[in-house]
Amino acid sequence: MMVESGPSTSAASTSKADQDALRAATFQRLHPKVYLERFLAENVRPDGRELGGWREVSVNVGSISTADGSALVRLGKTTVVCGVKAEIAEPELDSPEDGFLVPNLDLPAICHPRFKPGPPTEEAQVLSDRLNEVLVTSGVIPTKSLCIEAGKAVWVLYVDATCINYDGNAFDATLLAMVAALKNTRLPKTSFDAETGRTICSRKSKSPVHVSRLPASMSFGIFDNTHVLADPTSLRSPCSTPHCPSR
Repeated sequence: MMVESGPSTSAASTSKADQDALRAATFQRLHPKVYLERFLAENVRPDGRELGGWREVSVNVGSISTADGSALVRLGKTTVVCGVKAEIAEPELDSPEDGFLVPNLDLPAICHPRFKPGPPTEEAQVLSDRLNEVLVTSGVIPTKSLCIEAGKAVWVLYVDATCINYDGNAFDATLLAMVAALKNTRLPKTSFDAETGRTICSRKSKSPVHVSRLPASMSFGIFDNTHVLADPTSLRSPCSTPHCPSR
C-alpha cells in the first residue's frame, strides 16, 4: 500500500515565514506610519538599528577605468557610483585663474520605483544644488589649483554621480562618493603654448588633484515631531519631514 507523505516540517516553516514576510510588506505599504510607530515604540528601527544607528558604509575607488577618477559607495542598500571627467576650458573674465567644479546627481528610474523616466526629478535637482553648495563653499579643491594658464586655460571637473540603488539618504552617500572620486582623480601634466594658444597634455605623466578638505555629511529624519532618526532610509510616512544634512 502506498502512503502519500505530507510536506516536511522545514518546508512548512519556510512557507509560513514567507507568508509572514508578505503580510508585513503589505502592511508596510498600506499603513507606513503605523508600521513605523510600532517599531519606534520599542526604540528600534524596522531594519534593526537603534534610532541613532547608522548603516554600514563601504567605499571602492578607481572602479571606472574610463574616468579620470571614480568611486563606488554603499550606504546600507543605497548605492552611488561617481565618475570625474576633466576637460579644458577658458576661465571666466573676472576669475582668470579659477577652474571649475561641476557636480551633478542623477536619480534614474532604475534605482527606485518612485522615480520615473524622463527629465531630472525635482529631488535630483535640489540635491545637486546642495552638493554644489557644499563642495564649493568647503573649498574641497581650491579652484586656483585647476589653473593651467591664467586667462587662457583651466581645468573643468565634471563630477557626475548616479544612484544605482536608492534606499534613502542619497545626499550623504553621494557626497562621500564625490569626495572619494576627487581624491582618486589624476590629471595629465599640461603646458600652455603661447604661440599657438594651445594646451599640450602628457599621456604618460599624471598627478593627483589638490584636495585640501574632506567634507562629510550626517543626515537625520524627524518622525511625527517626536523621534529623530539618523541615516533615514526610503521608508517614509505622511508625518515625517525631509532629512537635513549637518556638515
